[in-house]
Amino acid sequence: MLNVFAIPALQDNYIWCIRQLGQAACIIVDPGEAAPVMQALANNDLKCVAVFITHHHGDHSNGAAELAAHYSIPVYGPAYSKLAVVTHPLADQDRININELDAQFQVLAIPGHTLDHIAYFCEGLLFCGDTLFSAGCGRAFEGTPAQLYQSLVKLMQLPADTFVYCGHEYTLKNLRFAKMIEPHNVAIDHYLQQVEDLRAKNQITLPSQLQLEKAVNPFLRVGQPEVQSFVTEQLGHAPIDAIEIFSVLRQLKDRF
Repeated sequence: MLNVFAIPALQDNYIWCIRQLGQAACIIVDPGEAAPVMQALANNDLKCVAVFITHHHGDHSNGAAELAAHYSIPVYGPAYSKLAVVTHPLADQDRININELDAQFQVLAIPGHTLDHIAYFCEGLLFCGDTLFSAGCGRAFEGTPAQLYQSLVKLMQLPADTFVYCGHEYTLKNLRFAKMIEPHNVAIDHYLQQVEDLRAKNQITLPSQLQLEKAVNPFLRVGQPEVQSFVTEQLGHAPIDAIEIFSVLRQLKDRF
């Protein structure tokens, strides 16, 4: 069974380390910088056997070249990318076998935040970079709101008990936005209390789970009456479809 732990980096990034307990081999996901990774691996007697990158942004990839050179390992990443460091380009529905961990990962193309964005899924674990956050989603920097929404719909098809490992510690602010959208959502109230307690102790709020996200994340809840009513009030008329609801929410969150 795979085990995952976070390596904090930069201001609020998480670099994920995937391993089998009792074994030295590990995979590093989205290394925005190399130094904290190398320190964490040394502290835990681990050896990196592969790097996974979800998208080309530097805070998810800038440490990859140094890690690849130091450990002489492959770098997996999106095929349609600006990243020269990628040695194994990946497209939607590709599968990666990492023999050292006896694990196979499925690749999912999830454009929107960037056009090259992919996710990695294995054994109920989802590494989704900046597409899906706990109680939120990424900005549509390169893609359209429609692309980003469809990518989230795609992720929602995964099993409800899937653990969500995203790239940033944004949960508290995301929940405060979600509370504004759905003030009567009890699930948001409960989760917000838990997250406030964790952050007061400077503890990580991740991973989340898809079933929780479906209960609290406004970007996954565009079909809920309270979300639709909120957006209708913002627009002054009923929204045309789910994508318009999503677009309004994303624009509001950009300014929140």
